[in-house]
Amino acid sequence: MQNETSDTEFILLGFSSNPALRLCLFGIFSVLYSATLMGNALVFVLICLDYRLHSPMYFFLCHLSIVDICYASNNVPHMLRNLLGQGRTISFAGCGTQIHFYLIFALTECVLLAVMSYDRYVAICHPLRYALIMNRRMCLTLAAVSWTFGFLFGTLQASLALHLPFCGPCEVDHFFCEILAVLKLACTDTTANKVLILAVCVCFLLFPLALILISYLRILATILRIRSAARWHKTFSTCGSHLTVVGLFYGNAIFMYMGPESGNSSGREKVLSLFYSLISPSLNPLIYSLRNKQVKEALLKLQRRKRVF
Repeated sequence: MQNETSDTEFILLGFSSNPALRLCLFGIFSVLYSATLMGNALVFVLICLDYRLHSPMYFFLCHLSIVDICYASNNVPHMLRNLLGQGRTISFAGCGTQIHFYLIFALTECVLLAVMSYDRYVAICHPLRYALIMNRRMCLTLAAVSWTFGFLFGTLQASLALHLPFCGPCEVDHFFCEILAVLKLACTDTTANKVLILAVCVCFLLFPLALILISYLRILATILRIRSAARWHKTFSTCGSHLTVVGLFYGNAIFMYMGPESGNSSGREKVLSLFYSLISPSLNPLIYSLRNKQVKEALLKLQRRKRVF
């Protein structure tokens, strides 16, 4: 192995070496990736075209769709090439780019989901002041804070990891350059990097999750006082979708980055990473569209407009 880390090439081991299984996985993951792109793009277009969806909740949902598209596109295309036997190697610069954007989009989504819970809290617990609190300036500020925090802390983590010396053979036991898998190849002590990862997990996983739980406890206390069945249904429709996404995202993240290490940790990391890269981004549009009446109405309106033209 050459001494200059910038000249290093990493080998992504990916999934099984069985050609039939790899071809089967390629077909499944291709369908999920296409569903991710089309589903999130459709949500984005619907929100932009339908004036009834020009509200804070859908503004943040629009940002979530952008994050999901970018997050999946950062990892999945190279994984699909790997499954076809054409993309096992990746340059140091390419690996660093994957780590950098992977962290940016993951951390941004952590903050964004907490922001969305705050929006639901204000809408349900303070409905008369909702328009005043969640004004345009506040929405833009919260979205900017989500992206800025994700960029700053993602860049910090990626920079520290990529300045480490790596020893051969540089075989990453993963389907993309995931930071935990890459750190295992370092020739030096990575305790500082792991401590930083733990600190970031506390700040971006446990703290936002606590805020989300507090928000929904306050929401629960409020809706228990609601006597209207229609308002009950509307409240559970919007909040249920968000809670489902929160459960999928934070549950997998905490189990992956803060759970105990096991003998088959690499296999566990691959499975859990699939939730971030494919399953969760492909399910988000489905969860929000099927459980939300306004989104379904906007979709029907778009279909009728196409028939007219």
